[in-house]
Formats: sequence, C-alpha cells, structure tokens
Amino acid sequence: MSVAPDPARPERLFHFISGLPRSGSTLLAAILNQNPRFRAGMTSPLADIMGMVIAEASSKNDFSFDVSDRQRVAMLRGLVENFYQGETDAGVVFDTSRLWCSRMPLLQVLFPKAKVIACVRQLSWVLDSMERLVRKHPVSVSKVFRFDTNTTVYSRVEALTDPRGMVGFAFQATKDAFYGQHAPGHLLVLTYESLVRNPAAAMRAVYQFIGEPEFAHDFDHIAYAADEFDARIGMPGLHSVRPKVQSVERTSILPREIFARFMNESFWMDPNNNVGQVPVV
Repeated sequence: MSVAPDPARPERLFHFISGLPRSGSTLLAAILNQNPRFRAGMTSPLADIMGMVIAEASSKNDFSFDVSDRQRVAMLRGLVENFYQGETDAGVVFDTSRLWCSRMPLLQVLFPKAKVIACVRQLSWVLDSMERLVRKHPVSVSKVFRFDTNTTVYSRVEALTDPRGMVGFAFQATKDAFYGQHAPGHLLVLTYESLVRNPAAAMRAVYQFIGEPEFAHDFDHIAYAADEFDARIGMPGLHSVRPKVQSVERTSILPREIFARFMNESFWMDPNNNVGQVPVV
C-alpha cells in the first residue's frame, strides 16, 4: 500500500544510509553534502521515532482498531517528509540510521523509489576502531557500554557484538537486507576500503545507483563534525572524519584471538552469498 504524493509539492527523493558503525557512513554523508542538491547527515532520530509511532498504532494501543493501514502509511511517510521540511534547497535527502537495513519492506511501501546504501567494513576492523575510541578516553565512560566502568576489551567486544549491541544488531540488520527480497535494485553495499582507497570510483558507483548526475567532489577538503552528540554518549570522535579521504594502514590493537574470530565474517565478499545480485563496491 502506498499514498500518492501531493501534486502541489515538487517531488523530493529520499534515500537511506545504513550498515555497520565505523564503516564510512559519516564520511559518505560528508562527501554527499558537497553536492548543493543533497542533504545528508550523521545518524538521525527519525527511524527511532518511526518505530515508536508504529508501536503506538499497533494493537499495543486499544484504539488501534480505528487506524487503517492507509492512515499508518500516511503518518509514517509524513514523518519523513515533515522532518526534512526545512531543507528547502535539497532535492535529494539521505537519512542515516543502522535501523534502515532492518526495515527494507517498510521503506519500499513508503518510498518505492528509495535506495539504501549499506556501509560495511571487515568486522575485525570495526571492533578495532571502536576499541581505539575507548582507549583514547580512559577517564570517561560511554553510554555504548551502559556506563559500566568495570570492563575489559573482551567484555566490550561481547557487548558490542551481542544481537542487541551496537555492532551486533547492525551486522544482523545488514545481513537481513542483503538476503532479503527487496535488496535487488534497492540496496548497494559500499565497503569502507573502497571509499577510502578510491573515493572517486566509489562515488561514481553511488551516483549510478541512485540515478543522479555525477558531481565533482573535493576529496581533499572534507568537513563534518558531531562533537556534541559524540560527547553526550561518552565517545568523542565517533563521528569525526579526516579532512582528506585516504587509507591509513595500521596494526590492530585487539588481542589476536579476537581479531581472528571475526576475520571471516564479510559475507558480502562471497559471490555465492549474493543471490540477489546486490552491487558491492
């Protein structure tokens, strides 16, 4: 079921950025924002707000019998449109949330033309990047770990990779989207390695995927910061990006057994897994 757009309004396209944390979603948003027709940002509250509306319009609420599916679709679509109403110059909006990969069927109902870009990275390096952030700030504690001060690298990795953890949920949601029926034509898997090693080629693939004319991006002068948000969750630097897009080689700080444990979890790299022919860049 879908609701016809208002003919009085110029059509605005909505696309969605999702995938794994520490895998280039903020960098991608910063690059996209260089295009004056685009509006992209770090993780927004929109997907969470939408989830609450869905719950309250369900049988959880005694009055849900008086809410039709058409009304639910109109409310949810209106949430997205009204959330970005102030972005008058943006013809294309990208909303970012790790939840979007778990809501592919919903997005197809609300915005049939929408595309989802799932940013991914080898899981061992995602966890390594998270651990580096923790060790940079030994005198503070993060909301990510429920403000628990009695943790080790082992317990932190377990917390992150739990199915409800920051990394574990995102990983399972990305797999859900990748193997789901709505992936063909609507999902692009963008690897962190491609984005930082050859950003020009990666962005060409993104523009081709969303059907937009290419834009000359400046990969040597990237600007983005979300210092207040990162400070609030006790993890400064979580959404920081370097001013120049480049690959930085380094040695992992994770214990060997942890790093090795997650080395072979890059399901998107095996062509035998890609039954939906999802483009992987």
